[in-house]
Amino acid sequence: MNWDQVAGQWKQVKGSAKEKWGKLTDDDLTQIGGKRDQFVGKLQERYGIAKEEAQRRADEWLKMQQMENEPHNVGPRSTPSR
Repeated sequence: MNWDQVAGQWKQVKGSAKEKWGKLTDDDLTQIGGKRDQFVGKLQERYGIAKEEAQRRADEWLKMQQMENEPHNVGPRSTPSR
């Protein structure tokens, strides 16, 4: 998932953002709309962190979203030999 995909699926993923960053209001999340620059700006504003730190945290969150949404690859089951 990249930021373009986040924007397209924002309604589905904004709950995860709200869970991770409780200081973001519903209005903030609506305004963000999945846009990275808006997201970073709101993180800076609500958490009092530098732009670079907000970018790092936003990108970390995106990576976690990717990991949670990836299908888990399970190898072929081995059958016991007789």
